[in-house]
Amino acid sequence: MDPRIEHQRNITRRQLFGRSAVGLGTAALGSLLNESQAGETTPDGPGRTTIGGLPNLPHFAAKAKRVIYLFMNGAPTHVELFDYKQKLVAMHSKPVPQEYVGGKRFSTMTGNPKGKLMLAPIEPFKQHGNSGAWVSKLMPHTASVADDLCFIKSMHTESVNHAPGITFFLTGGEMPGRPTMGAWLSYGLGSTTQNLPAYVVMTSVSKGTSCGQIFYDFYWGSGFLPSRLQGVKFRSGGDPVLYLSNPDGMSRQVRRGLLDDLAKLNQMQFKQIGDPEIATRISQYEMAYKMQASVPELTDMSSEPKHVMDMYGPQVRERGTYAYNCLMARRLVERGVRFVQVMHAGWDQHNSITTELYTQCKDTDQPSAALIKDLKQRGLLEDTLVIWGGEFGRTPFIQGDIKNRKRWGRDHHPYAFTIWMAGGGVKPGMTYGESDDLAMNVARNPVHVHDFQATALHLLGIDHTKLTFKFQGRHFRLTDVHGHVVKDILT
Repeated sequence: MDPRIEHQRNITRRQLFGRSAVGLGTAALGSLLNESQAGETTPDGPGRTTIGGLPNLPHFAAKAKRVIYLFMNGAPTHVELFDYKQKLVAMHSKPVPQEYVGGKRFSTMTGNPKGKLMLAPIEPFKQHGNSGAWVSKLMPHTASVADDLCFIKSMHTESVNHAPGITFFLTGGEMPGRPTMGAWLSYGLGSTTQNLPAYVVMTSVSKGTSCGQIFYDFYWGSGFLPSRLQGVKFRSGGDPVLYLSNPDGMSRQVRRGLLDDLAKLNQMQFKQIGDPEIATRISQYEMAYKMQASVPELTDMSSEPKHVMDMYGPQVRERGTYAYNCLMARRLVERGVRFVQVMHAGWDQHNSITTELYTQCKDTDQPSAALIKDLKQRGLLEDTLVIWGGEFGRTPFIQGDIKNRKRWGRDHHPYAFTIWMAGGGVKPGMTYGESDDLAMNVARNPVHVHDFQATALHLLGIDHTKLTFKFQGRHFRLTDVHGHVVKDILT
C-alpha cells in the first residue's frame, strides 16, 4: 500500500481543519519571523519601533507608554496605611454598627460580623505634602512622595478570597483562563524591544512571614491569546530565566546553528498542521537566544550609582527581594519592556497586624517610593504608569481577641479599600473617592475593578471596549462587559 495514501486516510479532523487554516497561519508565521522588518515608528519615541501589536492601536494619543504594576498579594490594610478615620479611633473596641455590615458577605473566617469589635489603626496618621494626603507612620517613604501620587480610596470588588480577587484585578474575571493585563497590552500594543520580552514578572516574599500567598502561573498567563504573549517570569535565584544558559560545551555559534535547523523543522511542521503555537515556539526560541546577550547586561548592577542603590534601601543588593525587583523594574522599562508586574506577598495579616505588618512596610515602603523618585529624576515617570495595590482591603473590625494585642488581625474586606497610581497621565497629589466614616463602605465616587482597568487602558491610548479577542464565539475584553474611565484623575 502507498504510505502517502495511508497517511491521507488516517488524517484526523483536527489535522484537516488545521491544514485549511495554513494560509492565515503562514501569514502570522511570516510576521513573527520578520519582526525586525515589521516595526513601525510610533509615539514610543524617536528611534524606538513597535514590534507586533494591532494595526489600529493606539486608538488615540497615549499618555503612558509602559506600566509598572506593584501588586501587593494578600491585601494591604487600608485602615492601617492610607484611609484615616477619626471615628474608627473613637470606636476602638466597640461593637461594629449593624447598619454598616448588614447583609454583606465576608470570608468564612468572619462569617456573620455581628458583634465584632472595631479596631483603631495601630500607628498614628499625619497629613503630608502640599496635597495633605493622610499616610500612616508605617509608610514614611511613601509619605515623602505623596504629592506625586493619586490615592483612590473608593475601590471596591466582589471577591472575598485571594486567588479570585487577584485574578479579577489582573484578568477581569475571577476564574483562571483569561489573559492578564500585560498579555492584553502585548497583544494590542506590541513590544518596543527586540531583545527582551514585552511582559516581565518578578515575585518576592518578606523573609519569615507566616502569611505569604501562592504565586500561580495564571497570574501572568495569556489565557486564550497566543502563548507568546504570556509574562516571562524572572527568577530570584540561578538563571533569571530558566533554560536561558547554554549547556556546558555549547558555544553561541553552535546554538545559532541549532536554532536555525530547528526553525526549519518547525516551519515544515507548521506547513503540515497550521498550529499557531508552532509559530510561537519559533519566536520564543529566537527571543531566548537574544536574551542570552541582553539579560546579563540587564542584571549587571555595577553601573548603578551608589546613591541610587542606597535610595532603594539595603535589600536592593540582595537578588529576589522587593527592593531588587523595583530597581529591576526601572531598568526593564528603560530598555523598552512594556509591562512589568512586581508581585510581593505577605499582606494577609489575619492575626499579625501588630507584628508582620511592620515587616511588610519596612520591606516595601522605601523601594516603592524610590522607584517613583528614580523614574521622576530620569524623566520616565511622566509616561510610565505606576500602580500600587492589592486585591481588596482589610476589615475595620478586629479578627481575634481584643485583649491579646500580639494576635490582632483583620479579615478580607472588598467593600472599600485604597490603591495609588502615579505618572503616565494621572493627576499627582490628589485623593479621589472616599469611604464612609469607619472606612467600611464607599461613600463617594466608587471605583470598581473594571473601572480601574478601563482607566489604565485609556492612559495607554486604548478604548477598553474595542480591544477584544474572539474566543468560543464571543468577543472577550479585559473589562468584560463593564467599566468606565475615571476621567477626574486624568491630567
